[in-house]
Amino acid sequence: MRKILVIGAGKSASFLIKYLLNKSTEENLHIIVGDINIQNARKLINDHENGQAITLDVFSSHSRQEAIENADIVVSMLPARYHIEVAKDCITYGKNMVTASYVSKEMEDLDNAAKNKGLVFMNEIGVDPGIDHMSAMKVIDDIRSQGGKMILFESFTGGLVAPESDTNLWNYKFTWNPRNVVLAGQGGAAKFLQEGTYKYIPYNRLFRRTEFLEINGYGRFEAYANRDSLKYQSVYGMDDIKTLYRGTMRRVGYGRAWNIFVLLGMTADDYTIDDSENMSYRDFINAFLPYSHTDSVELKFRHALKIDQDDIVWDKLEELDIFSKTKMVELKKATPAQILQKILMDSWTLEDDDKDMIVMYHKFGYELNGKMHQIDSTMVTKGDDRTYTAMSKTVGLPVAIATLAILNEKITTPGVQIPINKEVYEPILKELEDFGIKFSEKEVPYLGYNPLNV
Repeated sequence: MRKILVIGAGKSASFLIKYLLNKSTEENLHIIVGDINIQNARKLINDHENGQAITLDVFSSHSRQEAIENADIVVSMLPARYHIEVAKDCITYGKNMVTASYVSKEMEDLDNAAKNKGLVFMNEIGVDPGIDHMSAMKVIDDIRSQGGKMILFESFTGGLVAPESDTNLWNYKFTWNPRNVVLAGQGGAAKFLQEGTYKYIPYNRLFRRTEFLEINGYGRFEAYANRDSLKYQSVYGMDDIKTLYRGTMRRVGYGRAWNIFVLLGMTADDYTIDDSENMSYRDFINAFLPYSHTDSVELKFRHALKIDQDDIVWDKLEELDIFSKTKMVELKKATPAQILQKILMDSWTLEDDDKDMIVMYHKFGYELNGKMHQIDSTMVTKGDDRTYTAMSKTVGLPVAIATLAILNEKITTPGVQIPINKEVYEPILKELEDFGIKFSEKEVPYLGYNPLNV
C-alpha cells in the first residue's frame, strides 16, 4: 500500500485524515498519523483498518527521519515554524511534501533542491492561505482570458462561530489556535493599496480602522487589515493594480471591544508578569491600572479607557469575568498575552456540539472593453461539531485532495509553490464543491473603493 504520513493530529487535521481514510481502500492507501501525543492520533484514526497511529516527536531527528523515510508522501500539520526540519528530511529522502502554512524564507530557500530532485513542495493549500488563492485566481484568470484588466482586488476571510452556536456578546469563539488570535496584527504596520496610494495602519489603530461587509443571509461583518496585503501583488500578477486589500472578518463590534485589550497592553508578548501564578484575574487587570486607595478596579478601568457604564463594550468585558477575585491565572512567568488567552479560553472554547463557520468574501474590480465591472464572490461553510469543524474542513480537505493528486501524479510541477496554477486549483475547487465548499459569484455595479463613487 502507498503510505501517506501525516505529522500532527491537531485541530485542523480531522477532516484531512477522515478524507484520506475514506479514500484508502479504492486508492490503496495506508495512512500513518504521527503526533507527540499518540492519543490525538488514535482518536482521529478511530481504529480504521488502513490507519496507523504512531508517537512522533518532531524534535527527535531519529523518530522524524525514520517516519519520513518510510512514507511515499509527507503532510506536515505542525505549527509553521516546525515545517522546515520536515522539509529538509523530505529533500534528503526524496519525498513530496504538503503543508497548509505560509511559505517561509527557509522553505523558499529549498526551491532549487526540490526542483533538482523533482519534488513537489505544495504550501499554502489550506483555507487562508489556500482556498483564498485558488478561488481568487480562478476568477482573475477568467477575467484576463476575456481581455479584462484588474484594477481592484479585496479579499476577506473569517473563522467565526455559526449563528446557531453564537452564545456570547462578542459573537466569537476560538476555531483555531487561540494564541494566534490574541497576537493578531502584531509585528508591523498593516500595509495595503487604495486607489493607487500606499496605506499603513499601525497596530495601536488596527482594530479601529475596519471595513464593513454584507453577506446575503448572514448579515453584517467587519474586517481589519492583514499585516501585508501586498505580499501576493506580484504573485497574482497585479503589479499595476490600484486597490489591493486583504483582511480578517469578525462580527461588527468585535474590533472596538478588542481594542480595549490593545490599549491596556494585555496583548503584549514581549515580557513576563512577576508572580503571575498567584494572581487572580482581577489582580491581572489591576496590574495595568493606576493605584487608588478609594476607587474599585472596575471604576479605574472605565475611567482609564473612557467606557460608559451602559456601553455594550462594558457588558462584553464583564461577560469574560475579567474582574473575578476567585479565578486564578495559575501560569508561572506568563506574558500578558498568555494570561489573556487563558481568560478568553474560559468563555470562547467551542462546546462539543457547537458549530463554527468560515466566511470568505472577494471583490474583483476590472476594466473590459472600456467599461468598469465588479464581481463579488462569497463562500460560507459550517462545521459539524467541535472536532469536525469548518476550520478543519476548509484547511484539511484542500490539503488532502492536493496530497492525493500529487501521489497520483496529477500535480507534477516540481519546486516550492502555492496553489495559483490552473492544474492545481481547478480540480481541487471542483471537488471541494462536493463537500459544500462553494463560491457564489455575482456581477454588481463597479463602485471602486469609494462606495459613493466620488
